[in-house]
Amino acid sequence: MTLIHPDRLFPADPGTRAIARQLYDSIAGLPIVSPHGHTQASWFARNQPFPNPAQLFVQPDHYVFRMLYSQGVSLADLEIGVAEMKDPRRVWQIFADHYYLFRGTPTRMWLDYAFHELFGLSERLSSDNADFYYDTIAEKLEAPEFLPRALYERFGLEVLATTDSPLDSLSDHRAIRDSGWKARILPTFRPDPVVDPDFAGFRENIAKLGELTGEDSATWKGYLRALERSRARFKELGCTATDHGHPTARTAALSPQAAAELFAAVLRGDADAHQKELFRAQMLTEMARMSVNDGLVMQIHPGSSRNHNRKIYERYGRDVGADIPTSTEYVEALKPLLDLYGNEAGFRVILFTLDESAYSRELAPLAGHYPCLRLGPPWWFHDSPEGMQRFREMATETAGFYNTVGFNDDTRAFLSIPARHDVARRMDCGFLAKLVVEHRLGEDEAFAVARDLTYNLVRDAYRL
Repeated sequence: MTLIHPDRLFPADPGTRAIARQLYDSIAGLPIVSPHGHTQASWFARNQPFPNPAQLFVQPDHYVFRMLYSQGVSLADLEIGVAEMKDPRRVWQIFADHYYLFRGTPTRMWLDYAFHELFGLSERLSSDNADFYYDTIAEKLEAPEFLPRALYERFGLEVLATTDSPLDSLSDHRAIRDSGWKARILPTFRPDPVVDPDFAGFRENIAKLGELTGEDSATWKGYLRALERSRARFKELGCTATDHGHPTARTAALSPQAAAELFAAVLRGDADAHQKELFRAQMLTEMARMSVNDGLVMQIHPGSSRNHNRKIYERYGRDVGADIPTSTEYVEALKPLLDLYGNEAGFRVILFTLDESAYSRELAPLAGHYPCLRLGPPWWFHDSPEGMQRFREMATETAGFYNTVGFNDDTRAFLSIPARHDVARRMDCGFLAKLVVEHRLGEDEAFAVARDLTYNLVRDAYRL
Protein backbone atom coordinates (compact mmCIF):
# COMPACT_ATOMS: atom_id res chain seq x y z
CA MET A 1 0.00 0.00 0.00
CA THR A 2 1.17 3.54 -0.73
CA LEU A 3 -0.15 6.73 0.80
CA ILE A 4 0.12 8.74 -2.40
CA HIS A 5 -0.54 7.61 -5.98
CA PRO A 6 1.78 8.91 -8.72
CA ASP A 7 -1.22 9.97 -10.84
CA ARG A 8 -3.16 11.62 -8.03
CA LEU A 9 -5.29 14.59 -9.08
CA PHE A 10 -4.73 14.02 -12.79
CA PRO A 11 -7.85 13.76 -15.02
CA ALA A 12 -9.60 10.40 -15.17
CA ASP A 13 -9.65 10.28 -18.98
CA PRO A 14 -6.54 8.29 -20.03
CA GLY A 15 -5.59 10.54 -22.94
CA THR A 16 -5.95 13.75 -20.94
CA ARG A 17 -4.15 12.16 -18.02
CA ALA A 18 -1.19 11.27 -20.22
CA ILE A 19 -0.80 14.89 -21.34
CA ALA A 20 -1.19 16.14 -17.76
CA ARG A 21 1.54 13.73 -16.65
CA GLN A 22 3.91 15.00 -19.35
CA LEU A 23 3.23 18.60 -18.39
CA TYR A 24 3.76 17.82 -14.72
CA ASP A 25 7.03 15.99 -15.40
CA SER A 26 8.31 19.12 -17.11
CA ILE A 27 7.75 21.35 -14.07
CA ALA A 28 7.77 19.02 -11.04
CA GLY A 29 11.42 19.75 -10.29
CA LEU A 30 11.25 23.53 -10.56
CA PRO A 31 12.19 25.48 -7.41
CA ILE A 32 9.45 26.43 -4.98
CA VAL A 33 8.80 30.13 -4.60
CA SER A 34 6.72 30.70 -1.47
CA PRO A 35 5.98 34.45 -1.43
CA HIS A 36 3.39 34.50 1.34
CA GLY A 37 3.26 32.31 4.42
CA HIS A 38 3.33 32.26 8.19
CA THR A 39 6.35 30.14 9.00
CA GLN A 40 8.70 31.53 11.63
CA ALA A 41 12.01 33.12 10.78
CA SER A 42 13.27 31.98 14.19
CA TRP A 43 13.29 28.36 12.97
CA PHE A 44 15.94 29.21 10.40
CA ALA A 45 17.83 31.71 12.52
CA ARG A 46 18.38 29.16 15.31
CA ASN A 47 18.28 26.02 13.14
CA GLN A 48 17.32 23.79 16.04
CA PRO A 49 15.48 20.46 15.70
CA PHE A 50 11.70 20.64 15.68
CA PRO A 51 10.60 19.54 19.16
CA ASN A 52 8.26 16.61 18.41
CA PRO A 53 5.70 15.38 15.86
CA ALA A 54 2.71 16.92 17.64
CA GLN A 55 4.32 20.33 17.85
CA LEU A 56 5.29 20.09 14.19
CA PHE A 57 2.07 18.77 12.63
CA VAL A 58 -0.78 19.55 15.04
CA GLN A 59 -0.07 22.66 17.08
CA PRO A 60 0.71 25.18 14.30
CA ASP A 61 -1.88 23.99 11.76
CA HIS A 62 -5.36 25.44 12.19
CA TYR A 63 -6.58 23.24 9.33
CA VAL A 64 -5.86 20.28 11.61
CA PHE A 65 -7.13 21.39 14.97
CA ARG A 66 -10.25 23.22 13.73
CA MET A 67 -11.46 19.92 12.24
CA LEU A 68 -10.74 18.09 15.48
CA TYR A 69 -12.48 20.81 17.48
CA SER A 70 -15.53 20.58 15.22
CA GLN A 71 -15.91 16.96 16.31
CA GLY A 72 -15.69 17.67 20.01
CA VAL A 73 -11.95 17.43 20.69
CA SER A 74 -10.99 20.20 23.11
CA LEU A 75 -8.19 22.58 22.25
CA ALA A 76 -6.93 22.11 25.79
CA ASP A 77 -6.45 18.39 25.15
CA LEU A 78 -4.52 19.31 22.00
CA GLU A 79 -2.39 21.72 24.06
CA ILE A 80 -3.07 24.56 21.64
CA GLY A 81 -1.55 27.85 22.70
CA VAL A 82 1.07 26.46 25.09
CA ALA A 83 4.72 27.30 24.63
CA GLU A 84 5.92 23.79 25.49
CA MET A 85 3.76 20.68 25.27
CA LYS A 86 3.50 18.57 28.42
CA ASP A 87 2.36 15.35 26.75
CA PRO A 88 2.96 15.52 22.99
CA ARG A 89 2.54 11.77 22.57
CA ARG A 90 -0.99 11.98 23.98
CA VAL A 91 -1.78 14.86 21.60
CA TRP A 92 -0.47 12.75 18.73
CA GLN A 93 -2.62 9.80 19.78
CA ILE A 94 -5.72 12.01 19.79
CA PHE A 95 -4.79 13.22 16.32
CA ALA A 96 -4.28 9.65 15.06
CA ASP A 97 -7.55 8.48 16.64
CA HIS A 98 -9.39 11.11 14.61
CA TYR A 99 -7.39 10.93 11.39
CA TYR A 100 -10.44 9.53 9.58
CA LEU A 101 -12.03 12.99 9.89
CA PHE A 102 -9.72 14.28 7.16
CA ARG A 103 -10.93 11.86 4.48
CA GLY A 104 -11.50 13.73 1.22
CA THR A 105 -9.92 16.97 2.45
CA PRO A 106 -6.81 18.70 1.10
CA THR A 107 -5.35 18.49 4.62
CA ARG A 108 -5.29 14.71 4.25
CA MET A 109 -3.34 14.99 1.00
CA TRP A 110 -0.82 17.39 2.51
CA LEU A 111 -0.28 15.22 5.56
CA ASP A 112 0.01 11.95 3.64
CA TYR A 113 2.52 13.59 1.29
CA ALA A 114 4.72 14.67 4.20
CA PHE A 115 4.44 11.31 5.97
CA HIS A 116 5.36 9.40 2.83
CA GLU A 117 7.86 11.68 1.11
CA LEU A 118 9.73 12.95 4.15
CA PHE A 119 9.48 10.14 6.66
CA GLY A 120 9.06 7.07 4.45
CA LEU A 121 5.80 5.99 6.08
CA SER A 122 3.62 3.81 3.85
CA GLU A 123 0.73 2.80 6.11
CA ARG A 124 -2.13 5.16 6.70
CA LEU A 125 -2.03 6.84 10.12
CA SER A 126 -4.45 5.25 12.59
CA SER A 127 -4.98 4.62 16.28
CA ASP A 128 -3.06 1.35 16.02
CA ASN A 129 0.13 2.72 14.47
CA ALA A 130 0.18 6.12 16.21
CA ASP A 131 3.17 5.21 18.38
CA PHE A 132 5.10 3.83 15.41
CA TYR A 133 4.44 7.05 13.50
CA TYR A 134 5.43 9.18 16.47
CA ASP A 135 8.66 7.30 17.13
CA THR A 136 9.67 7.23 13.45
CA ILE A 137 9.09 10.95 12.98
CA ALA A 138 10.66 11.89 16.33
CA GLU A 139 13.81 9.91 15.56
CA LYS A 140 14.22 11.50 12.15
CA LEU A 141 13.65 15.00 13.51
CA GLU A 142 16.88 14.58 15.48
CA ALA A 143 18.91 13.94 12.32
CA PRO A 144 20.86 16.83 10.70
CA GLU A 145 18.95 16.43 7.43
CA PHE A 146 15.72 17.37 9.25
CA LEU A 147 16.96 20.65 10.67
CA PRO A 148 15.00 23.64 9.33
CA ARG A 149 17.76 24.87 7.01
CA ALA A 150 18.34 21.39 5.61
CA LEU A 151 14.61 20.97 4.96
CA TYR A 152 14.51 24.36 3.24
CA GLU A 153 17.16 23.12 0.82
CA ARG A 154 15.61 19.65 0.49
CA PHE A 155 12.27 21.19 -0.45
CA GLY A 156 13.92 23.10 -3.29
CA LEU A 157 12.82 26.42 -1.86
CA GLU A 158 14.18 29.43 -3.72
CA VAL A 159 12.32 32.10 -1.73
CA LEU A 160 10.35 31.86 1.50
CA ALA A 161 8.49 34.93 2.77
CA THR A 162 7.25 35.21 6.33
CA THR A 163 4.51 37.55 7.58
CA ASP A 164 5.58 40.12 10.15
CA SER A 165 4.18 42.96 12.22
CA PRO A 166 5.67 46.46 11.96
CA LEU A 167 6.35 46.05 15.69
CA ASP A 168 8.59 43.02 15.09
CA SER A 169 12.29 43.71 15.60
CA LEU A 170 13.09 41.41 12.63
CA SER A 171 16.08 40.23 14.63
CA ASP A 172 15.66 36.68 13.35
CA HIS A 173 15.76 37.89 9.76
CA ARG A 174 18.93 39.83 10.55
CA ALA A 175 20.44 36.76 12.18
CA ILE A 176 19.74 34.70 9.06
CA ARG A 177 21.35 37.32 6.85
CA ASP A 178 24.34 37.77 9.15
CA SER A 179 24.93 34.01 9.36
CA GLY A 180 26.08 33.88 5.76
CA TRP A 181 23.52 31.24 4.81
CA LYS A 182 22.50 31.99 1.23
CA ALA A 183 18.79 31.18 1.52
CA ARG A 184 16.27 33.91 0.69
CA ILE A 185 13.94 34.18 3.67
CA LEU A 186 12.22 37.54 3.44
CA PRO A 187 9.87 39.46 5.73
CA THR A 188 6.45 40.65 4.56
CA PHE A 189 5.00 43.85 6.00
CA ARG A 190 1.64 43.07 7.71
CA PRO A 191 0.45 46.31 9.38
CA ASP A 192 -2.89 45.05 10.78
CA PRO A 193 -1.87 45.63 14.45
CA VAL A 194 -1.35 49.34 13.77
CA VAL A 195 -4.03 50.07 11.14
CA ASP A 196 -7.03 48.12 12.47
CA PRO A 197 -8.75 49.87 15.40
CA ASP A 198 -10.34 46.55 16.40
CA PHE A 199 -6.98 44.84 16.80
CA ALA A 200 -6.24 44.04 20.44
CA GLY A 201 -3.99 46.70 21.98
CA PHE A 202 -4.35 49.03 18.99
CA ARG A 203 -3.59 52.29 20.82
CA GLU A 204 -0.64 50.75 22.65
CA ASN A 205 0.61 49.42 19.32
CA ILE A 206 0.48 52.92 17.82
CA ALA A 207 2.56 54.22 20.69
CA LYS A 208 5.11 51.43 20.27
CA LEU A 209 5.30 52.15 16.55
CA GLY A 210 6.28 55.71 17.39
CA GLU A 211 8.94 54.53 19.81
CA LEU A 212 10.45 52.14 17.28
CA THR A 213 10.62 54.73 14.51
CA GLY A 214 11.36 57.90 16.45
CA GLU A 215 8.21 59.55 15.10
CA ASP A 216 5.29 61.16 16.91
CA SER A 217 2.75 58.50 16.03
CA ALA A 218 0.04 60.30 18.02
CA THR A 219 -0.31 62.77 15.11
CA TRP A 220 -1.62 61.85 11.67
CA LYS A 221 1.49 63.01 9.81
CA GLY A 222 3.82 61.41 12.35
CA TYR A 223 1.84 58.18 12.20
CA LEU A 224 2.18 58.02 8.41
CA ARG A 225 5.90 58.79 8.62
CA ALA A 226 6.29 56.00 11.18
CA LEU A 227 4.66 53.53 8.80
CA GLU A 228 6.88 54.70 5.96
CA ARG A 229 9.98 54.26 8.11
CA SER A 230 8.81 50.77 9.10
CA ARG A 231 8.37 49.81 5.48
CA ALA A 232 11.87 51.05 4.71
CA ARG A 233 13.23 48.90 7.55
CA PHE A 234 11.52 45.85 6.06
CA LYS A 235 12.86 46.64 2.58
CA GLU A 236 16.41 46.70 3.94
CA LEU A 237 15.97 43.03 4.83
CA GLY A 238 14.64 42.06 1.41
CA CYS A 239 10.90 42.62 1.83
CA THR A 240 9.09 42.96 -1.49
CA ALA A 241 5.44 42.89 -0.40
CA THR A 242 2.87 44.09 2.10
CA ASP A 243 -0.18 42.16 3.26
CA HIS A 244 -3.51 43.49 4.48
CA GLY A 245 -6.07 41.28 6.19
CA HIS A 246 -9.05 43.63 6.35
CA PRO A 247 -12.66 42.59 6.95
CA THR A 248 -13.66 44.11 3.59
CA ALA A 249 -11.97 45.42 0.46
CA ARG A 250 -13.28 48.94 1.08
CA THR A 251 -10.96 51.86 0.30
CA ALA A 252 -11.44 55.61 0.83
CA ALA A 253 -9.98 58.89 -0.39
CA LEU A 254 -10.43 61.37 2.44
CA SER A 255 -8.90 64.81 2.48
CA PRO A 256 -5.82 65.18 4.72
CA GLN A 257 -7.86 67.16 7.25
CA ALA A 258 -10.70 64.62 7.36
CA ALA A 259 -8.21 61.76 7.65
CA ALA A 260 -6.41 63.49 10.52
CA GLU A 261 -9.69 64.06 12.36
CA LEU A 262 -10.70 60.42 11.86
CA PHE A 263 -7.31 59.24 13.12
CA ALA A 264 -7.69 61.38 16.23
CA ALA A 265 -11.12 59.88 16.93
CA VAL A 266 -9.81 56.36 16.46
CA LEU A 267 -6.84 57.02 18.71
CA ARG A 268 -9.07 58.45 21.45
CA GLY A 269 -11.04 55.21 21.38
CA ASP A 270 -14.42 56.82 20.77
CA ALA A 271 -14.82 55.89 17.06
CA ASP A 272 -17.94 53.89 16.21
CA ALA A 273 -18.01 50.83 13.92
CA HIS A 274 -18.58 52.95 10.80
CA GLN A 275 -15.64 55.21 11.60
CA LYS A 276 -13.39 52.23 12.28
CA GLU A 277 -14.24 50.71 8.92
CA LEU A 278 -13.70 54.07 7.23
CA PHE A 279 -10.29 54.31 8.88
CA ARG A 280 -9.31 50.84 7.62
CA ALA A 281 -10.51 51.89 4.17
CA GLN A 282 -8.42 55.05 4.25
CA MET A 283 -5.39 53.09 5.40
CA LEU A 284 -5.59 50.74 2.40
CA THR A 285 -5.42 53.82 0.20
CA GLU A 286 -2.53 55.22 2.24
CA MET A 287 -0.72 51.90 1.86
CA ALA A 288 -1.30 52.10 -1.89
CA ARG A 289 0.23 55.57 -1.96
CA MET A 290 3.25 54.27 -0.09
CA SER A 291 3.56 51.33 -2.48
CA VAL A 292 3.56 53.69 -5.45
CA ASN A 293 6.51 55.42 -3.79
CA ASP A 294 8.54 52.48 -2.47
CA GLY A 295 7.59 49.70 -4.92
CA LEU A 296 6.30 47.17 -2.39
CA VAL A 297 3.62 44.90 -3.84
CA MET A 298 0.27 45.11 -2.04
CA GLN A 299 -1.63 41.97 -1.12
CA ILE A 300 -5.23 42.45 0.01
CA HIS A 301 -6.77 39.49 1.86
CA PRO A 302 -10.33 40.63 2.72
CA GLY A 303 -13.50 38.83 3.64
CA SER A 304 -12.84 36.87 6.80
CA SER A 305 -14.91 37.26 9.93
CA ARG A 306 -12.02 36.88 12.31
CA ASN A 307 -12.26 35.16 15.69
CA HIS A 308 -15.93 34.28 15.17
CA ASN A 309 -15.97 32.03 18.24
CA ARG A 310 -15.76 34.62 21.02
CA LYS A 311 -15.09 32.16 23.84
CA ILE A 312 -12.24 30.53 21.94
CA TYR A 313 -10.77 33.94 21.14
CA GLU A 314 -10.91 35.02 24.77
CA ARG A 315 -9.23 31.80 25.89
CA TYR A 316 -6.70 31.19 23.09
CA GLY A 317 -6.37 34.43 21.15
CA ARG A 318 -6.15 34.90 17.38
CA ASP A 319 -5.62 32.36 14.62
CA VAL A 320 -7.05 29.24 16.20
CA GLY A 321 -9.36 28.11 13.41
CA ALA A 322 -12.43 30.23 14.21
CA ASP A 323 -12.29 32.54 11.17
CA ILE A 324 -15.26 32.28 8.77
CA PRO A 325 -15.54 33.51 5.15
CA THR A 326 -17.94 36.34 4.31
CA SER A 327 -19.30 37.74 1.05
CA THR A 328 -17.07 40.50 -0.32
CA GLU A 329 -17.66 43.31 -2.82
CA TYR A 330 -14.70 44.65 -4.83
CA VAL A 331 -15.86 46.85 -7.73
CA GLU A 332 -17.09 49.83 -5.74
CA ALA A 333 -14.94 49.05 -2.71
CA LEU A 334 -11.68 49.42 -4.62
CA LYS A 335 -12.74 52.36 -6.80
CA PRO A 336 -11.39 55.18 -4.55
CA LEU A 337 -7.96 53.52 -4.48
CA LEU A 338 -8.01 52.75 -8.20
CA ASP A 339 -9.16 56.26 -9.10
CA LEU A 340 -6.05 57.59 -7.40
CA TYR A 341 -3.43 54.97 -8.25
CA GLY A 342 -4.92 52.34 -10.55
CA ASN A 343 -3.10 53.65 -13.61
CA GLU A 344 0.27 54.30 -11.95
CA ALA A 345 3.16 52.60 -13.75
CA GLY A 346 4.88 50.06 -11.53
CA PHE A 347 2.12 49.87 -8.92
CA ARG A 348 0.88 46.34 -8.17
CA VAL A 349 -1.96 44.95 -6.09
CA ILE A 350 -2.66 41.23 -5.67
CA LEU A 351 -6.28 40.52 -4.79
CA PHE A 352 -7.47 37.49 -2.87
CA THR A 353 -10.97 36.38 -1.96
CA LEU A 354 -12.89 33.95 0.19
CA ASP A 355 -16.00 34.73 -1.86
CA GLU A 356 -15.73 32.63 -5.00
CA SER A 357 -18.81 34.27 -6.51
CA ALA A 358 -16.66 37.37 -7.02
CA TYR A 359 -14.17 35.71 -9.38
CA SER A 360 -16.09 35.86 -12.64
CA ARG A 361 -18.35 38.78 -11.71
CA GLU A 362 -15.81 41.23 -10.26
CA LEU A 363 -12.22 40.11 -9.79
CA ALA A 364 -11.42 38.69 -13.22
CA PRO A 365 -12.91 41.70 -15.04
CA LEU A 366 -11.02 44.10 -12.76
CA ALA A 367 -7.71 42.28 -13.23
CA GLY A 368 -8.46 41.95 -16.93
CA HIS A 369 -8.47 45.74 -17.23
CA TYR A 370 -6.34 47.50 -14.60
CA PRO A 371 -2.59 47.02 -15.23
CA CYS A 372 -1.89 47.20 -11.49
CA LEU A 373 -4.19 44.31 -10.50
CA ARG A 374 -3.39 40.60 -10.34
CA LEU A 375 -5.46 37.74 -8.95
CA GLY A 376 -4.03 35.76 -6.08
CA PRO A 377 -4.55 31.99 -6.07
CA PRO A 378 -7.35 30.18 -4.23
CA TRP A 379 -6.84 31.00 -0.61
CA TRP A 380 -7.48 29.39 2.76
CA PHE A 381 -10.79 27.48 2.61
CA HIS A 382 -10.44 27.20 -1.17
CA ASP A 383 -6.82 25.99 -1.20
CA SER A 384 -8.03 22.63 -2.50
CA PRO A 385 -8.19 20.74 -5.80
CA GLU A 386 -11.80 21.76 -6.27
CA GLY A 387 -11.07 25.38 -5.38
CA MET A 388 -8.17 25.49 -7.83
CA GLN A 389 -10.32 24.02 -10.59
CA ARG A 390 -13.12 26.51 -9.96
CA PHE A 391 -10.62 29.39 -9.93
CA ARG A 392 -9.19 28.51 -13.34
CA GLU A 393 -12.65 27.97 -14.80
CA MET A 394 -14.05 31.27 -13.51
CA ALA A 395 -11.03 33.55 -13.91
CA THR A 396 -9.28 32.41 -17.09
CA GLU A 397 -12.02 33.43 -19.51
CA THR A 398 -11.64 37.11 -18.58
CA ALA A 399 -8.27 37.53 -16.87
CA GLY A 400 -6.35 34.83 -18.74
CA PHE A 401 -3.39 33.14 -17.09
CA TYR A 402 -1.10 36.14 -17.08
CA ASN A 403 -3.16 38.32 -14.77
CA THR A 404 -2.74 35.66 -12.06
CA VAL A 405 0.31 35.14 -9.86
CA GLY A 406 0.95 31.42 -9.69
CA PHE A 407 0.54 29.81 -6.28
CA ASN A 408 1.31 30.68 -2.69
CA ASP A 409 0.78 28.35 0.22
CA ASP A 410 -0.14 30.77 3.04
CA THR A 411 0.84 28.16 5.63
CA ARG A 412 2.09 27.99 9.19
CA ALA A 413 2.90 24.29 8.76
CA PHE A 414 6.39 24.24 7.24
CA LEU A 415 6.29 20.61 6.15
CA SER A 416 3.12 21.17 4.14
CA ILE A 417 4.81 23.61 1.73
CA PRO A 418 6.03 21.08 -0.88
CA ALA A 419 2.75 19.16 -0.65
CA ARG A 420 0.65 22.25 -1.31
CA HIS A 421 2.76 23.36 -4.24
CA ASP A 422 2.62 19.83 -5.65
CA VAL A 423 -1.20 19.90 -5.54
CA ALA A 424 -1.27 23.25 -7.35
CA ARG A 425 1.14 22.04 -10.04
CA ARG A 426 -0.88 18.88 -10.66
CA MET A 427 -4.19 20.73 -10.86
CA ASP A 428 -2.82 23.34 -13.27
CA CYS A 429 -1.38 20.60 -15.47
CA GLY A 430 -4.72 18.83 -15.50
CA PHE A 431 -6.49 22.05 -16.48
CA LEU A 432 -4.01 22.73 -19.27
CA ALA A 433 -4.21 19.15 -20.52
CA LYS A 434 -7.97 19.50 -20.93
CA LEU A 435 -7.45 22.63 -23.05
CA VAL A 436 -4.99 20.71 -25.22
CA VAL A 437 -7.30 17.75 -25.88
CA GLU A 438 -10.14 20.16 -26.67
CA HIS A 439 -7.83 21.86 -29.20
CA ARG A 440 -8.10 25.18 -27.37
CA LEU A 441 -4.39 25.39 -26.61
CA GLY A 442 -1.36 24.11 -28.46
CA GLU A 443 0.68 21.50 -26.64
CA ASP A 444 3.79 23.66 -26.91
CA GLU A 445 1.83 26.55 -25.35
CA ALA A 446 0.66 24.30 -22.53
CA PHE A 447 4.26 23.49 -21.60
CA ALA A 448 5.10 27.20 -21.58
CA VAL A 449 2.06 28.11 -19.48
CA ALA A 450 2.77 25.30 -17.00
CA ARG A 451 6.21 26.73 -16.36
CA ASP A 452 4.85 30.26 -16.07
CA LEU A 453 2.15 29.26 -13.58
CA THR A 454 4.67 27.30 -11.52
CA TYR A 455 7.63 29.66 -11.48
CA ASN A 456 7.76 32.73 -13.71
CA LEU A 457 4.54 34.50 -12.76
CA VAL A 458 5.13 34.41 -9.03
CA ARG A 459 8.65 35.77 -9.39
CA ASP A 460 7.39 38.60 -11.56
CA ALA A 461 4.31 39.39 -9.46
CA TYR A 462 6.24 39.64 -6.21
CA ARG A 463 9.32 41.25 -7.78
CA LEU A 464 11.59 38.47 -6.70
